[in-house]
Amino acid sequence: MIDLSVDFGKFYLENPILTASGTYGYCDEFDAFLDVRNIGAIVTKGITLEERPGNEGKRLFETSSGLINRIGLENIGIEAFVNRKLARLRKLGINFILNIAGKTEEDYVQLAEISQREEIPAIEVNVSCPNVKAGCLEFGTDEKCLYDLVSRIREKYKGFLIIKLTPNVTNIEDLALAVQNAGADCISAINTVKGLGVELNFSGTKVVKSLVQGGLSGKCIKPVALSMVKRIKEVANLPVIGLGGISNLNDMLEFFTVGAEAIQIGTENFTNPSIAVNLAKELAEFIVKQGFRDLKHLKEELRK
Repeated sequence: MIDLSVDFGKFYLENPILTASGTYGYCDEFDAFLDVRNIGAIVTKGITLEERPGNEGKRLFETSSGLINRIGLENIGIEAFVNRKLARLRKLGINFILNIAGKTEEDYVQLAEISQREEIPAIEVNVSCPNVKAGCLEFGTDEKCLYDLVSRIREKYKGFLIIKLTPNVTNIEDLALAVQNAGADCISAINTVKGLGVELNFSGTKVVKSLVQGGLSGKCIKPVALSMVKRIKEVANLPVIGLGGISNLNDMLEFFTVGAEAIQIGTENFTNPSIAVNLAKELAEFIVKQGFRDLKHLKEELRK
């Protein structure tokens, strides 16, 4: 057996492949396609204090090699998650990270307190969603606000604390340092890139148009994500989980090369639901074929 594990100290992965928030539901929605326990971990759909219906109107727009979404953090709320989903995650033995989001600092603090009370092993704090009118991105683009927020969450939550950063900033380095100085354990990068989809239909001179403004994800954002991960690693000592456009083994190796310790699969789950477990198998086979001892050895050689 090839050792694909990633040990973050407070949190352990059997392999470095996670599924990104918003693409894998809450716990067992993908059971029909694969054994979810074979994934390093799933990151739950973003959870807020109260149930949210999400945005009205058109929520998705397909682009060349990508997808624009404006879902608006539709979710069942933290109490429903605890009462209806958490026990099943534990019963099935699924390794998971709870993604949390809020409109105010107090929202995040309460979510952190509940996570601590319920002994949730890891949380990913969404301070980077571009699809809501208040909260999230407001915290993730200002280093002082971000420092204050993460510091308050850290006071209440003792488990593995991941902060998910946005690419929609000029200087991601300052944000990464703010996160590190505030006591976070890890950074995930990147969330979606702000984008606009335009659909035009003509009937003679009459034009019918549809605009979808939201977060762009998929293969087209991979170069941005790679750049951001590299820039973060150049200034911060925290481990990074990389995401953005990963769809095959080579994409994952590229993220390892620029410093990511693990990766998340997002948009590709929609077209290839088994990709996470398939990539874990491909990674193990690649390590054996090339003669590396284990995942750690592969990363060391990629970064020389």
